[in-house]
Amino acid sequence: MARRDAGPPRTGPGEREVLLGFLDYLRASVIAKVEGVAEPAVRTPGVPSGTNLLGLVKHLTHVERHWVLGERTTKWAATFRAKPGESVEDIIGAYRETAARVNARVAEADVASIRWTLTHLIEETGRHAGHLDILRELIDGSTGR
Repeated sequence: MARRDAGPPRTGPGEREVLLGFLDYLRASVIAKVEGVAEPAVRTPGVPSGTNLLGLVKHLTHVERHWVLGERTTKWAATFRAKPGESVEDIIGAYRETAARVNARVAEADVASIRWTLTHLIEETGRHAGHLDILRELIDGSTGR
């Protein structure tokens, strides 16, 4: 199913608003790629490396927690795998909750002190959103943001 691509996000005029606007836009794209995909396809690897939709969302949750909330991650490979008992709702819920916490932290921070981190999150989320695009198309032909 082809969806119309969403244009760039509307943001406020300040640096913080622009950076968070693009990050939120990418987060919404990530979630949209997972929503509506049934088990087991949502966690079935689409490539030999084992990359799958649910694992990418879980990984992005850990990335934001690590870089902004200070929750150190030492076993990055494990962040790409959803545990058998973790549902789609659990993982998307954790991603949304983490995004809200990150946005609150960013709202209180000096922009200059977090510019690099936000740019890194945008890059990381955008890169994995592209992976999610490809995996979703392989699953059911769905394209677009």
